[in-house]
Amino acid sequence: MDPAVIDNIIERLIEVRLAKPGKPVQLTESEIKQLCVASRDIFMQQPNLLELEAPIKICGDIHGQYSDLLRLFEYGGFPPLANYLFLGDYVDRGKQSLETICLLLAYKIKYPENFFLLRGNHECASINRIYGFFDECKRRFNVKIWKSFTDCFNCLPVAALVDDRILCMHGGLSPDLANLDQIRNLPRPTAVPDTGLLCDLLWSDPCRDVKGWGMNDRGVSYTFGPDKVSEFLAKHDLDLGERSKISRRSICFPHRRMSALLHARVQIVRLNFSRRGASLSLSP
Repeated sequence: MDPAVIDNIIERLIEVRLAKPGKPVQLTESEIKQLCVASRDIFMQQPNLLELEAPIKICGDIHGQYSDLLRLFEYGGFPPLANYLFLGDYVDRGKQSLETICLLLAYKIKYPENFFLLRGNHECASINRIYGFFDECKRRFNVKIWKSFTDCFNCLPVAALVDDRILCMHGGLSPDLANLDQIRNLPRPTAVPDTGLLCDLLWSDPCRDVKGWGMNDRGVSYTFGPDKVSEFLAKHDLDLGERSKISRRSICFPHRRMSALLHARVQIVRLNFSRRGASLSLSP
């Protein structure tokens, strides 16, 4: 993709940070399709389990809260002043999913070795068809644009290992996960199945009241207890599991060995938390 085109897209997307929150940025259909194709190619060139190094800032759900995303960059530094890892759920619920995902994809294309995006459970056609992204694409463009994003989302990596010590994913652990090579070998492009390792990495939840594996109130995947976290981290010589998905029962997970990042305010209000959103900054 032409670097000048990318620079122009980024400039137009971030200049609204000085305007009233909610001001739309109307990219062309051609520009959006180029973003999807170019970023998809980069995702496929990079592994499904990213191996990253500090310093890096790890960020939680955005969910179409574009003004919050811009504020996050203002606090943490706009790329390339800081390295970033986002843990998924860029679209749905908020009013500006298109601006949100377009800026993230543009930064991925501009800085492919410093800016990283993982897949969340909302980067899935069967979910974002229902929770707002499909409707936003159809209202502002057409269904073909939504399908272009779907093709892109199906190529996103699903986990990252930071400094060989911190395993990051959107959801959580899986009873099918015996070694990290299984994540590396997951096929792409792919839709998210209803069961299995990929499903669990995007959907499972830690639960302080569970021992072993339990049923998940979401109706998909599992919950897992502190014993499973400790067992997995010890087996793989890891210090921490970092996740993005929010669960009422896991925010205060024992010993903080599996923690959740909060960012988008709509997500915090929905679960009645008083905490503000956050990113985790890791230094060497």
